[in-house]
Amino acid sequence: MAGKADFATLAIYPPLGIARLGNSDEFFFASDVPGIEPPHQNGYKDDRGRIKKQVPRFRIYAFDESGNPVKEIKADSDTTIEWRVNLANRKSSWYNFENALDLPDNQPKTSTHRNGDEKDRSKLNILPDPKKIQGINQSGVFFDEGYFYDINVPLGELQTDEDGRLLVIPADGTSASAFDEDPTTFANNVGWHDDTADGTIYATVTIAGISYEVTPAMVAVTPPNYGPGLFAVVTMYDVVEDLFLQGGEIPTPKQVEFWKHIYPIISRTVQTQWVNHGFFMLFGQNSPSDYLSTENLMKLMSPDPLYRDLRTKVFQWYRDPANKNYEPVKIPPFYGDAFGDYKEVHNVDLPLTQTQYERMEQWAQGHFVEGSKPGTDFEDFTLPEQIQALIEAPLEECLGGPFHPGIEITWPFRQRIFWDEPFRIKILPENEEPKDDYGEKLTPEIALGAGGPIDGSGPGSLTRWLGVPWQTDEASCLSGYDTTTYLSLPSFWAARVPNQVLSESSFQRLADKDLNIQQRLKHFDYRQDWLRDLGTQYLSKLKKMVQRWHFLGIVTEVKLSPQMQNPALPNSLWVEAGRPGFMQADQTFEQVLVAENVQPPILQKTRVILQEAGGVDASKLRILEREPFRRDEM
Repeated sequence: MAGKADFATLAIYPPLGIARLGNSDEFFFASDVPGIEPPHQNGYKDDRGRIKKQVPRFRIYAFDESGNPVKEIKADSDTTIEWRVNLANRKSSWYNFENALDLPDNQPKTSTHRNGDEKDRSKLNILPDPKKIQGINQSGVFFDEGYFYDINVPLGELQTDEDGRLLVIPADGTSASAFDEDPTTFANNVGWHDDTADGTIYATVTIAGISYEVTPAMVAVTPPNYGPGLFAVVTMYDVVEDLFLQGGEIPTPKQVEFWKHIYPIISRTVQTQWVNHGFFMLFGQNSPSDYLSTENLMKLMSPDPLYRDLRTKVFQWYRDPANKNYEPVKIPPFYGDAFGDYKEVHNVDLPLTQTQYERMEQWAQGHFVEGSKPGTDFEDFTLPEQIQALIEAPLEECLGGPFHPGIEITWPFRQRIFWDEPFRIKILPENEEPKDDYGEKLTPEIALGAGGPIDGSGPGSLTRWLGVPWQTDEASCLSGYDTTTYLSLPSFWAARVPNQVLSESSFQRLADKDLNIQQRLKHFDYRQDWLRDLGTQYLSKLKKMVQRWHFLGIVTEVKLSPQMQNPALPNSLWVEAGRPGFMQADQTFEQVLVAENVQPPILQKTRVILQEAGGVDASKLRILEREPFRRDEM
């Protein structure tokens, strides 16, 4: 039995949890460990091809007078945890997205209200009643009273697990127009809503009849992750860590460690090869700049002066965030916040954070240690390690740019006024609604100032900065808008919204050990457009994305068996799986089989490999009717 003397304070972790929409009744838990693919069973789609929801678990930790964690508080016969959650969607009553309002050099654009002709603004916010839940293994607490005009829009459900931890189950990913109109733009569709959301989480712990209030947290309900286990070169954790390190609010590590500080930057650069063909050409398997090859990695992880030139070459290729010159040849090859509004300015392209860049500079000079690979089993972590993991993991799975506007959480996270303390958002008092109206125009000065919209967050205030509906933004922000360039670069958000992928059909052929290696490499090198089922005509593609987002494939890690391995191929590949349509007759793939003297039954073996790797049993999927696109759709 615990008592008041056992701890000084209580707090909810993670401080921000990330839920992800899905139209399946099934779900998987968000990863509690930074940089680790979310744990799942039988893939990220159910046996009907619907996308499973991602669910965050919220825990309560007790701390002593010095701020050291002493235990996790769990519900039992002496301990009751009451959770109080308030979710909302305020996108349609907010201001239009023009660009990030914290851009430098007079770049931010003042914006006006979304749905500005609607006088009754109450019709635009989706505001279900706040909810409470307590006990173990509880369910059925739904956020289902919210409306957009006269459309009922459920925003999810609360559950608890066997220890009384809070589970936030997201909504189904539904978007629609109140006036039966088609979407026309990427971010500001008039009369449209979606069921993303965010909100506050408060809790009271009662132990042996004594009640204790708990430091609150927030949850954001975001779009699906189409590349689970892949991560952005600059994550939101990198952005937020940089904010607090540069401000001197958290301690600077005593040494730069290769595995902790450098490897993630290099690895995520290379691993983007699985979702963008330009990255594959630059950094992929068999490239001289494949920094994860055995030969290169051995040199890059060593502080030996012998490899200083190589480290320096790699370092100098990355963009310096302090340099205000336009440097399009530098990497990472991602669009920046100013892309689309300005040309040939420094932030048209994405830089590393200042902290990332400084660490790479130390690494290039040999001022680092190898360190050890981070642990992957949350249950083996010490309490301080658990706390740190729960801080990092949700932010690390979110993109750290470009914020144009972003798909999960966005630019306010890099502003100090947004935060109460390092890594904990400044939250409004319980049940206080965020302010929706800051006048006819929202200026940068208002947005960033005291008393402004990021100076205290409440239900719906995190996701309102993003596009509505979410599908139109994801169908718009792709790669290689200059179609005359050699590579499909830069990219927007490839780790979450893929551009070009290794299809299941390609995998089926490259995995055939009896096929000559030259032909296997053709299939390995062949990448297909991830959005190919939606056509290329912009407005038609937006409409189809709203309708068919759950049919898109999810890029999943697959390991080749020893019998299938070849030195010219990687042993682990990331393959697009769970895409309907591939079970239908494809005459071009049948032509490949004829050319390669293969009979279709041999393909069953590779299909089983994909299923075992977390793919989907294609025989159970709902199949999209494949129709040729008209000339005006391509």
